[in-house]
Amino acid sequence: MEAPPLKLSGHTKPFAVLGHPIGHTLSPVMHNRSFRSLGLDAIYLAFDVHPDRLMPVLAGMRDMGFGGVNLTIPLKEVAFRGLTDLAETAARLRAVNTVQFLANGGLRGHSTDGAGFLAAVREAFDATVAGRSIFLLGCGGAGRAVAITCAMQGAARIVLADADAERVQRLAQELAEGPGCAARGCPPDSGAWRRACGEADLVVQATPVGMKEDDAPLLGPDAFRPGQMAYDLVYMYPQTGFMRAARQAGAVAANGLGMLLHQGAASFAIWTGRQADVTAMRAALEETVYGRDKRG
Repeated sequence: MEAPPLKLSGHTKPFAVLGHPIGHTLSPVMHNRSFRSLGLDAIYLAFDVHPDRLMPVLAGMRDMGFGGVNLTIPLKEVAFRGLTDLAETAARLRAVNTVQFLANGGLRGHSTDGAGFLAAVREAFDATVAGRSIFLLGCGGAGRAVAITCAMQGAARIVLADADAERVQRLAQELAEGPGCAARGCPPDSGAWRRACGEADLVVQATPVGMKEDDAPLLGPDAFRPGQMAYDLVYMYPQTGFMRAARQAGAVAANGLGMLLHQGAASFAIWTGRQADVTAMRAALEETVYGRDKRG
């Protein structure tokens, strides 16, 4: 059943996602479908905001009556440093992907990335991260959220890889001191990365590589093995280079569409106090990425 047509008025409540760049985002596709399905007078937009301008922009959006905001690269850590009211999820992950505008004029930061990732892994692989060995490629905002979430959910071991060696060291130390998970960094060497990847149960690609369709993957088929789970946080394409390499070696691979869906549904509930229409959101995303004749 098709959602009712969008109708805008002076009463329409605006929501948005901010990033720099922002052209890749599919968040408006899913949120607007849910608004329409539930009959809410709301619209979800996307804006390119430089990190240096984020905090005044958020204050302006609050004053303009926005209902809520999502943040994507590279703004999640900027918001964490700039907001004083942080929900437990944001404080734990040291990143903010969801901003809630409170009735008293305050701004509260949340992170729904961890919950979204766990739900996506369950859907894609019928598995949890508990007791698994994990190789994480990319230790920026999204990768950091994945690593801490996996550690808190009982992952057996996490091996961290990133071109920025200092970033790897900081995250490894934080995991050791916080959740207490066995974690180590992997030197930025292709041979070391291949070996660490091949030893893992779950491989997570959390770098921006793959956001351009012609990006060459950081790992080739020789890094993977049959039976592995390979999850790419990039969601704009049915199959990324990372997924293709993993599948060529016999691994099971999925793109980041599920994580986008479930973190977005959690944000929707924070803003509106209502459960999102996840079925409608999923359909909108799959139509966009896979086409109407090939969902999922």
